[in-house]
Amino acid sequence: MPLACRFTLLALALCSSAWSAQIGVIPPAQPLTAERVAALPATERGPWVAYLARSDAQRAADRAALAAERKGLTAWPAPPEGGHAEASMPLDKPAAWYAGDAALAVARNVLSFQTPAGGWGKNQPRDRAPRLPGQAFVADNNSKRATPGDFDLAQDAQWSYVGTIDNDATITEIRFLARVAAQQPGAPGAVYRQAAERGLRYLLAAQFPNGGWPQVWPLQGGYHDAITLNDDAVVEVAELMGAAAHGELDLGFLPAALKADAAAAQARAVQLLLATQIRIDGKPTLWAQQHDALTLAPASARNYEPPALSSGESARALGYLMSLPDPSPAVVAAVKGGIVMLRALAVRDRAFVKVDDARRLVVQPGAGPLWSRFYDPATLKPVFGDRDKSLHDDVNDLSLERRNGYTWWGTWPVKTLAAYEAWAARWVRSPS
Repeated sequence: MPLACRFTLLALALCSSAWSAQIGVIPPAQPLTAERVAALPATERGPWVAYLARSDAQRAADRAALAAERKGLTAWPAPPEGGHAEASMPLDKPAAWYAGDAALAVARNVLSFQTPAGGWGKNQPRDRAPRLPGQAFVADNNSKRATPGDFDLAQDAQWSYVGTIDNDATITEIRFLARVAAQQPGAPGAVYRQAAERGLRYLLAAQFPNGGWPQVWPLQGGYHDAITLNDDAVVEVAELMGAAAHGELDLGFLPAALKADAAAAQARAVQLLLATQIRIDGKPTLWAQQHDALTLAPASARNYEPPALSSGESARALGYLMSLPDPSPAVVAAVKGGIVMLRALAVRDRAFVKVDDARRLVVQPGAGPLWSRFYDPATLKPVFGDRDKSLHDDVNDLSLERRNGYTWWGTWPVKTLAAYEAWAARWVRSPS
């Protein structure tokens, strides 16, 4: 007999049967469009209309710049090589290393791939050849598994992630250039300082009126338009803005006006985090990986990533809020509420391990604590998505490819929970 359909505040369209482990279908995220902005109250439209116009103009300028480079070419250079980008731009070397040939070669490569907007693409090792005239700004980031209707299918296969904060892109390039510039005082370092400054201005231009950041800017459509906490993107941009505001991370060369803009951007980001934290029974709890740019409701991303609470991204957001030097009462309440929820959701005596050919959640006395990556915000039960957009309540029911190819259970909150007691002793009247 079919069970009653259960609907969450996120419109997951859940309906299960007694004979099926599938509990729903993951809906697509809504892009940020002129039509959606036009439906806002008249008093709220202005900043969003201006934002969309800025995005459209910059996308056109970026494309025009590449078209101008390609004019007259009989053949276009092949797209750049993809791979692990962050490892090619280390940020933890001794200061003197950034004055050496290896760092300078990477820095010149970074300069060559900066988009006209001022950002960078993702998944490109920066220790390879510099960009050639007419070459695409980014590697091929299109999903090799995408099929018609896939949430990850690029609207334009030749123009995807042209400027992004996904996978630490743009953030890492700015920080690396700043480290190199610190070892190149005066004229030799000017080109690196200017590029880092352009990168920061790019991030300022990309910030939503409400303080969030999309995954890709200029806007690309689909889930890329959502406020992206996934992989800690928004938090890392906010941290970078704080560092820029105070001249930290070798960013002391920035103009005073830009430092002030960065401080304001960070303040807006903090308010955005407070606004997006999901409240249950009036109490602040956790965040989703993505939040809709306009409604702030949790949004889905790839086919298997539902609009649900996310333990890993929430732990990182709480850690960032705890790092603020003078937290407001609202920040203190947000942290305390999130910690309470993470503690309540911890699972013990379970392990997510490989059994034969598949990862499974199994009983293992003494193991844990573990957290599910995603939780239904209405029931607070773990949920798991598959590549066919189906939603499940048991990770063991997922296809072999998705069960093995995604970290469904993990220990992400452990570090944040460990840091909380010392923080609470200072900021919470009754630590809990």
